[in-house]
Amino acid sequence: MKTIDAKLLKSWIHDEHEIAVLDIREHGQYGENHLFFAVSLPYSVLELRVGRLVPRKNTRIVIYADHTGEAVVKAAARALQRLGYTHVHILQGGIQAWQAAGYATFAGVNLPSKTFGELAEHIYQTPHISARQLHERIQSAPASLVILDGRPIPEYRKMNIPGSICCPNGELALRARQIAPDPSTTIIINCAGRTRSIIGAQTLINLGIPNPIYALENGTQGWYLSGYELEHQSNRLYPEKINPELLAEARQSAHHLIQQFELQSISCQQLKIWQEETNRTTYLFDVRTAQEFEESRLSSAIRHAPGGQLIQATDEYIGVRKARIVLADFDQVRAPVIASWLKQLGWEVYLLPETDKLATLAVPMDEALALVHPQTLSPQETINFIKQYPQASILDSRSSMQFRSVHLKQAQWVIRPTLFKHVPLDKQTPVLLLGTGDDITALLATDMVNAGYQNIQQTIFDPSVFEVAGLSLEKQSNNPPDAECIDFLFFVHDRHHGNKEAARKYLEWETNLVLQIDEEERDTFRLLSLPANSKQQTFKVTVG
Repeated sequence: MKTIDAKLLKSWIHDEHEIAVLDIREHGQYGENHLFFAVSLPYSVLELRVGRLVPRKNTRIVIYADHTGEAVVKAAARALQRLGYTHVHILQGGIQAWQAAGYATFAGVNLPSKTFGELAEHIYQTPHISARQLHERIQSAPASLVILDGRPIPEYRKMNIPGSICCPNGELALRARQIAPDPSTTIIINCAGRTRSIIGAQTLINLGIPNPIYALENGTQGWYLSGYELEHQSNRLYPEKINPELLAEARQSAHHLIQQFELQSISCQQLKIWQEETNRTTYLFDVRTAQEFEESRLSSAIRHAPGGQLIQATDEYIGVRKARIVLADFDQVRAPVIASWLKQLGWEVYLLPETDKLATLAVPMDEALALVHPQTLSPQETINFIKQYPQASILDSRSSMQFRSVHLKQAQWVIRPTLFKHVPLDKQTPVLLLGTGDDITALLATDMVNAGYQNIQQTIFDPSVFEVAGLSLEKQSNNPPDAECIDFLFFVHDRHHGNKEAARKYLEWETNLVLQIDEEERDTFRLLSLPANSKQQTFKVTVG
């Protein structure tokens, strides 16, 4: 297997050629410590996700783990080679070697996007309002303001500022005028922390919306830390139908952004040429809502990526740095706005106005994974199996937090990197894999069959079935123990569950990101000013 040292990897990350830097550890491990431009691709789901993240098989790829994960990183390299990837390299010495070479590592997720948000606030001087100031406004003049939550609907429903309306950042350009038609109405944009508040507010400012606009400082976490109550399970959502007159205004504002940021449009024919290239990667996205995407029944050549999340979590959709991004421009509003931010994030981005020709695009071949799919037992067959084979090994492949919440008493929690620590020594022992109906159990079964196990069954975990059958269920907050929950990132999630100290640490982490990146990492961003009557200007960011 080809290896690469840390110094060469650092140069590859910043040269002119495409590269995918993949951290193959589990999500919790990745979130505690990783390279700035690394993309999370856990070994537990590698074959299921890599095709979307890295679609071109001859992409230059570097994978890494840590000093304890040598066997896992080699297994991941072999898996990539089996899938046809031809330029796979392993970072010699893993993340410890990267640190030993003097390069920084980072905690958290979506690092480039969150760092960019902090830089954007610094450059644009985005107006902000504190939780205390907003609370006073709500008490004194609630009719004069609108609070828009820029997160996706599921996040909004978990917890929100009282009275706020869910309008994800990708929808603000299209719908904010309709929600707040009076230009004297103050618009407050919030998220859970900082980034989407800043980007959402600045989006409306860049569009020339005349209302007073502010980002809520520190979002719902800042609100909670200030001692104010949050709402839960709210259902105040953005309007679906758009006033035609307001749509015309929105298009005019978006056209102004196209000119200011010198965004380029391409034809469908040009896109086809790019998609046939073997030395470049081109991603094609529909940035509209999930409902619009599903109802339009587009070609499978295009993927859905809600615009606000494509900015917020670019690394969850795009695994190849320096690739091209093409956004299908259905309404001449949302795609230009998202493109303006992606360009500032450092991406090569284009608009595709010819959305009526998407059906003519060639559909990429969906290569079937060579996975072993064990026999799936019905609920009654599952009960019969457990009672017939009391010596069977029952392995639960759900997430560690799901296992903690409820599991069969005789079951063991398993995850792919540590699978063979839990399988029975006798390869003839019957094995029952519990899961949620996805292909994760098939990956585990494939690994076990390749190791010589044959008697493998699977079933969907349903506690009500087990309870009715009289099987013992358990709820254990420390099983598996924290150290073994490598799929779960505690400091990110605890902030949403009443842990004020976790929320404080998260906000401190977010605001300190800019101080941690080096000049090469900083220079990948292309933040632009928007002077009223002059051409755009690139700012060099100096922090510290």
